[in-house]
Amino acid sequence: MEADTLSFVPAHAIPEFLLGEIQAKLAYVDEWIVSAQVQPGQIILRLRQAPTPERSLEIEQKVQRVVTSMARGAIRPRAEVLEDVLDRPVPYRSDPMDALLERHEVSQEAPGLFTVGPLLSRLIGFFEGIFLDLADSFEAPPYRFPTLIPASYLERVNYFRAFPHSLTFATHLREDLDVIDHFAQHAHCKHGELSAPPDSFARVQALLSPAVCYHLYFALADRPLPGGRLAATAVGNCFRYEAINLVSLERLWNFTMREIIFVGPKEYVLENRETARQRMRRALEQVGLAYRVESANDPFFIGEFRKQAAFQSAFQLKFEIRARLPFKDSTLAVGSYNYHQDFFGRSLNITLPDGSPAHTGCVAFGLERMAFAFLAQYGLDPEAWPDFVRQNAA
Repeated sequence: MEADTLSFVPAHAIPEFLLGEIQAKLAYVDEWIVSAQVQPGQIILRLRQAPTPERSLEIEQKVQRVVTSMARGAIRPRAEVLEDVLDRPVPYRSDPMDALLERHEVSQEAPGLFTVGPLLSRLIGFFEGIFLDLADSFEAPPYRFPTLIPASYLERVNYFRAFPHSLTFATHLREDLDVIDHFAQHAHCKHGELSAPPDSFARVQALLSPAVCYHLYFALADRPLPGGRLAATAVGNCFRYEAINLVSLERLWNFTMREIIFVGPKEYVLENRETARQRMRRALEQVGLAYRVESANDPFFIGEFRKQAAFQSAFQLKFEIRARLPFKDSTLAVGSYNYHQDFFGRSLNITLPDGSPAHTGCVAFGLERMAFAFLAQYGLDPEAWPDFVRQNAA
């Protein structure tokens, strides 16, 4: 075994359905971890450098905390598949990132940060048009939201406890002439990281927004919901840090999401969520996408994962559109149908005419992921695309 590799037996046997979840969480365990491979009876870590015995033990103990928290007593969640066309024939089997990089259709600025060129931009615009048509079918008016979101807002909906590992913080230099002058004279980057005294920066008041729909819920907070129900749509930049999991266009630190949001009584939200799924089913048939819609859970933090994931599964709160990636015999979540029950209504005091808390839900699509999954199935040559896509996106 290589000197910078650490291997050990997990403290608890890891059920197969948790292998991917635990492997993803190991990205946040220690800064020395470059990659992780999780098997039911073995965990293999590749580290940035060869560890001392003391350092190996420290890393292993942290990994075992994750395994114990997530795997001990874990019960396989109830899985439900609403649509399944994963076996739809598609012509392409290569990783599209290779061709995208070779043709300069994408350019990586940093881990999880990419610019995209004309072909991919047109394809993203095509999918945006489909999602806007879906929004129009609900007469959902457009909203525009800021990229930043106040820290006080996220605290109010328990985000710091549920998803602390994915947060991205925004700050600025302190309003102090000496601090600003010192920064201007001495700040520099080393190995891609900004070097500056930590006390140069002001306390965090805002973060980069992790989701689009949150802004609408906060706009409706602490007052009765006008008309007792609301449909809206918005597109925005979202930010979720995923450490070593930031791989190609599959997982981006900065990505674009289009959402259609429903606020109102329980029946209104659930009926519209289902109607949206049925309408998208017809649209994805035209696109020719190979995918499956199945029950899922959000990527909760380690301490919250088992409880929250079981809750979401029991009440069928989240269904993902998982597109096939032929080049790796896997799938990628490109969209989701979500129901939050009355969580935001209770947390933010959004009330219905009878005084009860409003229920909320949203239909969300990752634009870069959707385009990437399509290219993974049909390639970069528009002549190989389904007629509907070629005529409207090429």
